[in-house]
Amino acid sequence: MYKSFFKPLFDFTFAIIALLFALPLMIPVAVFLYFANDGKPFFFQERPGKNGKVFKIVKFKTMNDRRDANGKLLPDEQRLTKTGAFVRKTSLDELPQLVNILKGDMSLIGPRPLLTTYLHLYNDFQNRRHEVKPGITGWAQVNGRNGISWDKKFEYDVWYVDHLSFTVDVKIFFKTIQKVLKSEGINAADAKSVEPFEGNNH
Repeated sequence: MYKSFFKPLFDFTFAIIALLFALPLMIPVAVFLYFANDGKPFFFQERPGKNGKVFKIVKFKTMNDRRDANGKLLPDEQRLTKTGAFVRKTSLDELPQLVNILKGDMSLIGPRPLLTTYLHLYNDFQNRRHEVKPGITGWAQVNGRNGISWDKKFEYDVWYVDHLSFTVDVKIFFKTIQKVLKSEGINAADAKSVEPFEGNNH
């Protein structure tokens, strides 16, 4: 009952209330990022959701699109702006995903939606993360976030799929607040991007 009815209802209600309170903060953040990223404050990208269904995620854009002489994007650490680093460190970049929750693509709590290019790399165990809606935060995020290995992330994601409940979601919610306030586990190193998943031989 919780998974099929109360969780979606809570997600929708929370997203509306959170957006109303967050808008006064999101507007100036968008303005700062507009100037920092050459007029592009938002980042849109296709991500796999429940059952692998692809949707477009929206986040605040923390990196610019600067390229080298050959037209190739510069490394992430060179494109991450000072404003973007602050937004990412404080997790403000996740706020626009409240819109994804309202649209029904995401949940507040669930496995983080990863890149579509990873889909063909998952083994059967790892692919189970798509049995539920992806979330803004999840069990892996409160247990290390980007500071843990890919294997551990998948282990935590599947654990959540198997143990999804109101009690677990409440625990993740409050642990997320604690992590954000302490800026723990934002990434592997100084808010730069985590290493890409390259598959496995399992």
